[in-house]
Amino acid sequence: MSEKLDKTADSDAAIERDPHWYCVRAKPKAEHLAAAHLRQLEEITVFCPRIRYQKATKRGKVRFVEALFPGYLFAKFDLRLQMRAVQAQPSVSGLLHFGDYYPHISAQQIAEMRSEFDDDEVREIEARIEEGDEVEIVDGALKGLTVMVSRLLPGRERVRILMEWLGEDREAEVSVDAIARKGNVRRGPMT
Repeated sequence: MSEKLDKTADSDAAIERDPHWYCVRAKPKAEHLAAAHLRQLEEITVFCPRIRYQKATKRGKVRFVEALFPGYLFAKFDLRLQMRAVQAQPSVSGLLHFGDYYPHISAQQIAEMRSEFDDDEVREIEARIEEGDEVEIVDGALKGLTVMVSRLLPGRERVRILMEWLGEDREAEVSVDAIARKGNVRRGPMT
């Protein structure tokens, strides 16, 4: 009977030692730093998907790069052997868990997500401008003015906008670079 128990214990230990993908919690706005520190550990694979997008600011259009899942990234490791090392890394605040249960993500789900990102784990989100969109002028003499796109002018990197000027609706042409879509760009379509 003791031989039977030894085999069971060995098989349980083998299951526990298999590396799986876990969800790692990072400190706010530090997912990329946590990923860099985790990559320095042996036998740990890291996936930190990020998005890049442009957003209108007081300085004009600015490019931002941030985590697809703010506060989280994924790491593949042996929970039993490497959990303390993972949690001890700078910018890591812990692992996602429910009591004593640490859920893992299937390798297939991670592979599907990875296929959507480039080698740098970044995906570009472009806020497409379409006719009828409400946009803000972010550059030039009309900076800060909210207008509507009345027509796209293909091949010229320009759009025709409709604005109220001196009590009348007027059209003007501006560069695509001088306008930005209003609202949350993160919710825009991914191309």
